[in-house]
Formats: sequence, structure tokens, C-alpha cells
Amino acid sequence: MFAQKKTSSDIRYLDVLVPRGLVTSGRNLLNAPVTSEGLCSLRMFLGDGIIRGFDKISYCSEKCFGLLLPRLVEPHAHIDKAFTWKDFPNLSGTYEGAMKANLEEHKNRNKSKVRSRAEKLLGLGLKNGIRAVRSHVDSFGLVGGQTWDVLLEIKSEWEQKIELQLVAMVPLEYWISNEGETLAKRVSKEGGLLGGVIGPPYKKKLLRESLLNVFSLANDLGCGIDFHIDESHLDPGGGLRELLYVLDRISMDVPITCSHLSSMSLLSHKSLCFFAERLAHYNVKVVALPLTNFWLISRHYMATPVKRPLAPINQLQKAGVTVGIGGDNVQDPWNPIGDFDPLSLIAASIPMAQVAPWQREGLATFTTGAARIMDLEWDGSFQVGSPADFILLDADSWTSALSMSPDRKVMINGTWVE
Repeated sequence: MFAQKKTSSDIRYLDVLVPRGLVTSGRNLLNAPVTSEGLCSLRMFLGDGIIRGFDKISYCSEKCFGLLLPRLVEPHAHIDKAFTWKDFPNLSGTYEGAMKANLEEHKNRNKSKVRSRAEKLLGLGLKNGIRAVRSHVDSFGLVGGQTWDVLLEIKSEWEQKIELQLVAMVPLEYWISNEGETLAKRVSKEGGLLGGVIGPPYKKKLLRESLLNVFSLANDLGCGIDFHIDESHLDPGGGLRELLYVLDRISMDVPITCSHLSSMSLLSHKSLCFFAERLAHYNVKVVALPLTNFWLISRHYMATPVKRPLAPINQLQKAGVTVGIGGDNVQDPWNPIGDFDPLSLIAASIPMAQVAPWQREGLATFTTGAARIMDLEWDGSFQVGSPADFILLDADSWTSALSMSPDRKVMINGTWVE
């Protein structure tokens, strides 16, 4: 399928299939035929590392057009602990087991190990077609500081290939301390975000005070926020209630993301819709994380769970909330599997989350929605002037692309990555 004109270093145009919903310019494409899976055959003209124009062309199966996607976005990862399952397994598969193994890993963590893991993961991401990653980073204490030292070096080294955003993950109360304020200033200076975990049991008074302090600190520093919240089946929406309680009492000037928000799906329909509308009102974005949620949450000994908490993606989108889907953990105590492949994530999300890439809202969770959560310069849509940053798949449909891992080529700024 990869004809010479597609793999040459001098690329003038590509004849490809693209998701019609991602093409946002070109009047001459208005009547272009679209397949039942929402794919449109077109000629995409390139030059100087950007898209120069489009022409619609007739689809012909004999030509074997490849499926072209923008390089994709991973809005929630943990690159500092990737590939640690082998040495620190969580064989029970419980949240408590993951935390215990995670703490043991911290005792053995050093800069060399963090660098090795992060570079291995980013190497996979580059090969698989990822252009940007937001990683939550265990940031508490001396080990946390050393981890940031390494990841900031890697962020600079990889910036021409993959954009890396870092979220400082510490207990919420830590942000109030002198050490926490010092860390927050460093995070803000480096373009990172403030993070933490909001989970049961919820001590309302302390949680509200902590949230108010974190929000005030973020406002003062102009630093975005991304929380792990309600990653549980217990007390559905408990953290979300407190977050909204505090947002009703403070004006926020920085973006806020809620990662997980799993137990929200266990609320009544009326409550769920009410909270979704409140999130939209405050422009709070959400990252759903089906892989880790399905592995860790609602686990009971010798019993298959009948409730599988996951952020209610469709209901949130209907309310106007920007939603992305992330892969989360890769072969660490929180999830024993994973290959940092966005195509694998899309494929898994079809049965897990009933999200289909041939539907505009479904595709947005991996493309434009995920990019907006990370506030990237390019949202992943195809228009004249957009970067020529692509994944070209040896597939002629979504089904063939996601049923098995197809051959793929990655282009960055109009040049194929060898």
C-alpha cells in the first residue's frame, strides 16, 4: 500500500482516506463521497511541512489508499513509573495493592531508572504516532524532585518529536506547605500543572480547604490543574461534589481537568446530568481512562464486577464538556499491560466505552478533544496551514485498522520518520 510517492523524502501530495469529520477547510470537498465509516478519499497537497490544499478524488479499491490520521495525543500517562510491573507487581489487582507496590518502587527509584523508562515509553510513542503526552509525575520529596530533574531534561531533548506536559502529583495538603509552594513555583515556571488525588473517604471540611488553597495558588501562578478524582466505586461523585462546591465560591483563571471521574457514572440520571452541566459551566475538561479503571475498580474477591465505573463520556459531551480518552498506565502496578499505542486504545474503547471513531464525538476523544484538554497549538484537524504531522496506516477502513495492528508510517513536519 505504501507507494513510492508516499515514502519519498520529497512529498508533494498524498492520495489517502481521511476521517471527513477532521477536514475543516476546502469548499471543493463539500460533496466529496464518504464511506459508511465516515472516511473520505482525497488528494492532500503538502509543502514546507504543512498542508497546502485538498482535492477530492474518486475512491478506487485497486488504488489501496491508506488511512491517514493526525499524529495523536495521550492526555494522561505516568511515564515515571512505566514498565515497573516486573519488579513491583500488583498481583491482587487492587487499588491498595497498586499503592503499596508504587511506594516500594519509590524506595528503589533513581534518575537513571526514570530516564530509561521515560525514553523507552516516548520511543514507543514516536513509533506508534503520538505527538503530545501529558504525564502525571509522583513529585513528593527528594525522589520527586530528582524525577522532575530528569523529566525536564527529557522534555527539552524530545521537544522536536513529542511535546511533553508534566503534572506534579502530590497529596493536596502538600500544596499548602512551604515545600509545596516552592514546588508549585517550579512547576509553573516549567509550564507544568498542579495535580493530586481526590478519592474516598472524603473529609469534606479538609478537602474543601485544600481545594480552595490549591485553586488560589494556581490562580496566583497562572498554572493549570489536573486532578485524579473519584477513581473508585465508593461514594459516587463524592469528590466531584466538593470540587463544584469550591468552584461556586472562587473565580478561576486557569484551566481545570478532571481525570478519571469514574464513579460519576454510578449516579442517578438526574444527578449525573446536573453535575455534567455544572462541569460545562465552569469549563472543566475530563479525561476518561477505561483501561486502568476496568482493571482496578469494583474488584471483589472471587466475583466478577457487574458495575464498571467509567466517566460518562457521552453524557458529558452532550452537556458541552470537552472529553478525551487516555491510556493511563503502561505495565506498572496500576495496570500490568499496555503498549502506548493510540490505535490499541481506540480499539479497546470501542467495546469498553462504546465510543466509535466513525462518529464525530467518538473520534474527538482521541483527536480534537484530547488536544484541547492539553491546550495544544494544533487541535488535530486537517485544514490548509495545518502541520503535516500524520500517521499513515496500511488500512482502508476503521475496522481493518483496529482489528489488527497495521503497518504504519509516521510523518513529522512533512518528513517521514525512519
